[in-house]
Amino acid sequence: MVAGLLHLLEQGAQVVVATHSPLVAALPGARILEVGPWGLRPAAWDELELTANWRQFLDRPEGYLRHLR
Repeated sequence: MVAGLLHLLEQGAQVVVATHSPLVAALPGARILEVGPWGLRPAAWDELELTANWRQFLDRPEGYLRHLR
């Protein structure tokens, strides 16, 4: 999917994507709008809750996986 989006962007296309993926949100030139209890606001990739959550998971997956048992 990311490769396809990159190809579209290289062709000058504009796309709107709703995602929970930090990979998709990291596309070069992306204008990121974060939705939450505050409504809709512009955000930087490294400030997103989804980025922080993935970092925490990758640092300590057992902390998340223990809830699945």
